[in-house]
Amino acid sequence: MREVNPGETERAYAFEMWMRAPMPMVTFFKTLNVSKLVRKSRRTGLKFNMLMCYCIGKAASGVKEFYMLPVGDKLMQYDSLAVNTIVKNRENEVSSCDVPFAEDLETFNRDYLRLTRQVAETCVNHDMTDSMVIGSSALAQYEIDGAVGMYSGVFNNPFLIWGKYRRRLCKTTLVVSFQFHHTQMDGAHAARFLNRLQEAITAL
Repeated sequence: MREVNPGETERAYAFEMWMRAPMPMVTFFKTLNVSKLVRKSRRTGLKFNMLMCYCIGKAASGVKEFYMLPVGDKLMQYDSLAVNTIVKNRENEVSSCDVPFAEDLETFNRDYLRLTRQVAETCVNHDMTDSMVIGSSALAQYEIDGAVGMYSGVFNNPFLIWGKYRRRLCKTTLVVSFQFHHTQMDGAHAARFLNRLQEAITAL
């Protein structure tokens, strides 16, 4: 992670326009076809949430805007990505767990299981400050039509939220919300990411 001069990046105009905005976050909604993801989860025993997190990392890794993030009043450049997941810990509360993205699914799954188990047992968050972290929150027991994340003014990280997937005839769908800081990316970048996410799910 290193600080970069916004004026020397493609985000110069966005940095000037949105860094001091009272509400710089934008939220998109998209309905994904997760039929193949559900089938793969059932066939292999891999967790659906882990597969979603992997596909998020896979899709984001091909969008260069994800490697830059406004932090405080600075623009930071990252060399790696991580995907955050919320974990129910042994005290029946929630803890936060950052999982480093790895292109290899087996490696990512191994890290996901190890780190989420560690966080669940210790009730201590696992934070990766040297990676650009994509947040996620799965409300898998509930059918929701969408959610808009709270902007705290502290964390500017992109964030995805989803609920329970829905079976409709021959297709299983999942509604996701994607919140991002306008300094980090524009709407076209966010839409491209969501398209890449669908492609990653379909190709997995």
